Amino acid sequence: MTATPPLIMTVYGTRPEAVKMAPLVRALIADPDLALNVSVTGQHREMLDQVNRLFGITPDTDLDLLRHGQSLNQLAASALLGLDPVLAERPPAMVVVQGDTSTAAMGALAAFHRQVPVVHVEAGLRSYDLTSPYPEEGNRRLIGQLAALHLPPTPSARDSLLAEGVPAERIKVTGNTVIDALLHVVDQPIRWSDPRVAELVAGPRKLIVATAHRRESWQGGLADVAAALAILARRDDVAIVFPMHRNPIVREAVAAHLQSSEQVLLTEPMDYAEFAHLLAAAHLVLTDSGGVQEEAPSLGRPVLVTRETTERPEAVRAGAALLVGTDTHRIVTEVTRLLDDPTAHQQMGRVINPYGDGHAAARSVAAIKAQLGLGERLPDFVPAPPQTSHRD
Repeated sequence: MTATPPLIMTVYGTRPEAVKMAPLVRALIADPDLALNVSVTGQHREMLDQVNRLFGITPDTDLDLLRHGQSLNQLAASALLGLDPVLAERPPAMVVVQGDTSTAAMGALAAFHRQVPVVHVEAGLRSYDLTSPYPEEGNRRLIGQLAALHLPPTPSARDSLLAEGVPAERIKVTGNTVIDALLHVVDQPIRWSDPRVAELVAGPRKLIVATAHRRESWQGGLADVAAALAILARRDDVAIVFPMHRNPIVREAVAAHLQSSEQVLLTEPMDYAEFAHLLAAAHLVLTDSGGVQEEAPSLGRPVLVTRETTERPEAVRAGAALLVGTDTHRIVTEVTRLLDDPTAHQQMGRVINPYGDGHAAARSVAAIKAQLGLGERLPDFVPAPPQTSHRD
């Protein structure tokens, strides 16, 4: 009689998690030695569903937890209570969580309470400041204490885990699965749903892509970033596309400064394929997003990070990203430098790719199977120049 393949349960709930888990989920589905349960919390709703559709993933369990105005504690409690019966009904051999969301933290805790080993994808990221990013830094440190297998994306993230006392045999450097997803998507043709975006992408102006949503910037930082973009939008050679986060606090702060500017296009959140192609078309990117800090350098796009600290220092050290904070004058100065100095722009766009090579999912599956005694690990990811630059 053929042995039943061990069951792997993946848990995710937000769009960034879905993007980064999608290559791994697809690789797990394709592996005949493993069975898979895809469970989602619905921490995000439309954006989560869109990514799952894009990658052809149908969840086995959907907790549908999104509620307007719910607190972090309400979300966390609902996720913990919702995941427990799923774990009890069909106990998995391992539970895989990604990153640093409330879904990831509660998925790890629920598995820990059921004595199921936890695999942490994108492990080892640290800002060493619990207030920035909030609550992500606390979530990922919690998961780091619970995980049985850590899959850091970079050697630097591995070193952080080693410094915290995680045994080397429980760590595997994979590269970031977001690069697997990104390289797959940007190689596909795109049809823009908004003709205004298509016009700006094809137009002669230098395109700035901006995003912002961090909670630590809600008390003024967001308005300062938007004010900087309003100043930059006065230039005749610039166009700005700003896909707005759904949170009303973010939208109000951004719209107050930018909605009257003719050279700024405020859009609803884009689906992942369109946003990936938008990044590829950008002259530069201004963001506080962790995922965008990884994606844009892989496309050869300079990144100015509107934060004081980052748990993704590799691109900063490599020269592909620069921390500029939320000070209006500083942002205007640094963006202007990249707009007016071709050499500075070229130097930031042509650096080694510190985050991945498109094979992180394969390394992750091999590490999971090795942990279960079903095979050998693949060699660690080592940063190397990108195979394709996707430059203009």
